[in-house]
Amino acid sequence: MSKKTVLITGCSSGFGKLAAMTFHEKGWNVIATMRSPEKEAELTGLDDVLVTRLDVTDAGSIKQGVEEGVGRFGTIDVLVNNAGYGGHTLFEQATDEAVRAMYETNVFGVMNVTRAVLPLMRKQRGGCIINVTSMAGMMGAPTISVYASTKFAVEGYTEAMAFEYRPLNIMVKSVAPGAYPTTRFNANTDDCLNSGGEELSAHAHKLYEHLQAVAAQMATQGGTEADPQEVADKIYECATSETPVHNPIGADAEMLAEMMGAASRQAFLDKMEGMLLPPR
Repeated sequence: MSKKTVLITGCSSGFGKLAAMTFHEKGWNVIATMRSPEKEAELTGLDDVLVTRLDVTDAGSIKQGVEEGVGRFGTIDVLVNNAGYGGHTLFEQATDEAVRAMYETNVFGVMNVTRAVLPLMRKQRGGCIINVTSMAGMMGAPTISVYASTKFAVEGYTEAMAFEYRPLNIMVKSVAPGAYPTTRFNANTDDCLNSGGEELSAHAHKLYEHLQAVAAQMATQGGTEADPQEVADKIYECATSETPVHNPIGADAEMLAEMMGAASRQAFLDKMEGMLLPPR
């Protein structure tokens, strides 16, 4: 049986790099994409790993990255939309430019890459698309109103796409990590929290500091620091086996999902499938 191929965005660090290493170790062809491939050393040179440039906000670079990957390996069986970033700020402190930039990467970037890969998957009559979201896409929290809104958007997009493409044998799923040590929000967080005047800034910092303490506590549920390899393993599991549409990962995200009764969501979606999709 021929080797399968996965394309992963945002492979320069964190979950993306770990996912690329995991698929490689499992014997897959890997198209590991990032904005600055010339800086990558660990993935470059591995057998059956193509490290190439892909900026999810640049249509030309998406087209080139996909074409290069298909030219090397012949197909794309799985797409992992991992590229994204976050930042802490009150909504009132976020500039219109900053909000739109985050949506360009976290939402439209996911859609742009998916749009480029879907025709290939339809032609080969199957595939899997995995969107890496966040626990913030399950519940909003102070100082991440903009970030959470992007992740809620991708969760909704994923759910609708799962219905649209299941009849074509293309599975669409999300993986929602909790707090992990590899998670890094943008370096401008402090500048954002300091904007808007002394009173607003003081309120923002108070909320942020409390949230950080809670996040640190949740990230060590079970007594040990969360291992980001769990996320890479969950991505691989979703790519290779039957899993729900929504897949929280990490003790904190799983605890939140249980508190919200999210486990029953898939049962609800299964019931709705008969109503929303025509008979096969």
